[in-house]
Amino acid sequence: MNEEVVPVLYIEDAAGAVEWYGRLGFTKEWEHQFEPGFPVFVSVVRGNVRLYLSEHKGDARPNTLIHLYVDDIDAVAEEFGMSVDEEGLAGRECDLVDPDGNRLRVATRRI
Repeated sequence: MNEEVVPVLYIEDAAGAVEWYGRLGFTKEWEHQFEPGFPVFVSVVRGNVRLYLSEHKGDARPNTLIHLYVDDIDAVAEEFGMSVDEEGLAGRECDLVDPDGNRLRVATRRI
């Protein structure tokens, strides 16, 4: 069985969220909207990682925390003007907050 877990993050502005997650290397895979003026639901992908970003109230809680492992935490830290926590619980890590208050602990695993 091929299993996949896809976190759903609540967002206020789909276009802005897609742009912000693009800074982490995600690209928009697809977008769904029942009709103009209705909330947007977007899938973004980065390699084998997929996130759903939803403007639908009730799809996800605000202030969600997810862990995202990357090959090069230094590049992420530079992109966001952050320092790397060398002693993070998840590895070498940075804590980011997206424009909608969702928290991302981005890390490179210790070797």
